[in-house]
Amino acid sequence: MKKICRSVIAAATLAACSTILPMEGFAANGCGGASWYALHSKTASGERMNPSINTAAHRSLAFGTKLKVTNRNNGRSVVVRVNDRGPFIRGRVLDLSRAAAKNIGMVSSGTAKVCYEVIG
Repeated sequence: MKKICRSVIAAATLAACSTILPMEGFAANGCGGASWYALHSKTASGERMNPSINTAAHRSLAFGTKLKVTNRNNGRSVVVRVNDRGPFIRGRVLDLSRAAAKNIGMVSSGTAKVCYEVIG
């Protein structure tokens, strides 16, 4: 009985660790909708939102993670730093600062289909 319990505990611990700490070489990539915002309020990371720097909100990536975001409509890319949580609208994967949105040509439309990849 003790041997089975240890195996179950070890398996549960391994499962918990693998969901918290990704394996070596793992790269989080994704595609979906993006929108932009230009508030001056505090972000979830505690810093003040600055619409003139390239930042983004993502639901789960660690604060400080750098992403290469590419607008699928025109191929333009920008590197952003995750400093906030969101978006909270179905189908959207990122909320970008105004500066980041401007760099990939989506300010006038307000939204765009994007793909992103973790670069740091």
